[in-house]
Amino acid sequence: MRAVALGDCLFFVPDQNPYLYHMPQPTPISAFRKFMSSSMAGSILLFTCLLLSLAIANSPLADNFNKLLNTELGYASAAIHLNYTISIWINDGLMAVFFLLVGLEIKRELIGGELSSPKKAALPILCALGGALIPAIIYTLFNSGKITAAGWGIPMATDIAFALAILSLLGDKVPISLKIFLAALAIADDLLAILVIAVFYSSEFHLMNLTYAVALFLLLLLFNRMGLKNLLFYIVPGMLIWYFVHHSGIHATIAGVLVALTIPSAADHKQSSLLKLEHFLTNPVNLLIIPIFALANTNIHFEPGMISGLFTGLGMGIILGLVVGKPIGILLVSWVSVKLKISELPKHAEWNHVLGVGLLAGIGFTMSIFISLLSFTDAELVAEAKFAVLTGSVISGLTGYLVLYFSKRPQVKSIERPAKNILD
Repeated sequence: MRAVALGDCLFFVPDQNPYLYHMPQPTPISAFRKFMSSSMAGSILLFTCLLLSLAIANSPLADNFNKLLNTELGYASAAIHLNYTISIWINDGLMAVFFLLVGLEIKRELIGGELSSPKKAALPILCALGGALIPAIIYTLFNSGKITAAGWGIPMATDIAFALAILSLLGDKVPISLKIFLAALAIADDLLAILVIAVFYSSEFHLMNLTYAVALFLLLLLFNRMGLKNLLFYIVPGMLIWYFVHHSGIHATIAGVLVALTIPSAADHKQSSLLKLEHFLTNPVNLLIIPIFALANTNIHFEPGMISGLFTGLGMGIILGLVVGKPIGILLVSWVSVKLKISELPKHAEWNHVLGVGLLAGIGFTMSIFISLLSFTDAELVAEAKFAVLTGSVISGLTGYLVLYFSKRPQVKSIERPAKNILD
């Protein structure tokens, strides 16, 4: 106890507030749980795995790591083939789950969120077209008539996982509508890249398997119309859709988006199957699937000739396509469509925000590297292309982050939204 004088009166008060004894004190376990549930955890794990993968690829462990990624797992018979390498399971299997989660969020925003009006929904689709066309033109200008001309599709794609991870690091410095805009843009961009791969880079196309996938997709739409809310009616056929899409010759991750579009929603959050599945998948995707994806796909081995390869037509076409072409295409299409009143900017977003998103969209990475593998058979050209993609993606990511970091902070914070967002 201690005495405190107040005017002519003397009061005795305890040395410490007794209520403090009843307050729960933070523990290392509770602090760890709080960190893992924050928006920073997924991003930090993602970039840690990226650096770890680069370190492994340039160490004596590189060969063993590649052997591990090429190890086959699964089951195969005359009727069913589910025996794939670990790398394929990650890129086509786990990433389909990631696209399922992103698709759920996009559908939620289409129903009653930032993409619910036609003008808002049109903007990311138009920007994806502009952000794919301009980089392809830039690449072609540098490589027309050369043996590297086939790589025009390399700078077209956006790596949605890395782009959203960097945007999530900005927290409430950017409006939540910008995160939805980038997610929708990246999905449209990836779907366009998948279409390009299917039409221009695929050696085999199996129409029957695609027909089975479409039939199952229509069945899920019927389940939705019938009001079936049990997720098993959608997940089990959804796995079959993934199987048939994968065997059709089209990149299997599109199956995740298709299934997401069929999941039923409801005004009552407690009754919404969409929100239940979205919340169930958020932590596994952010804390497990995306870091594993980074670990498996950033194992680029640095070779002596890579630096000089950046200044060839191949290297310049890729880097300038990603760093310059993406933001120009997105910013130009945004400006024209807004001026013509075809679309409108995301809520609380300004033109510097659109520029920042355009730069982040220049993070091509995985899909760009995948197209590089399809474009060239020469190992040296593949190595140069992969290094150029890495270089352009790093430049785009850093500049995009800085532009958005120093942009005007929105008045409405992202935490006001009731539902979780990807990597947030």
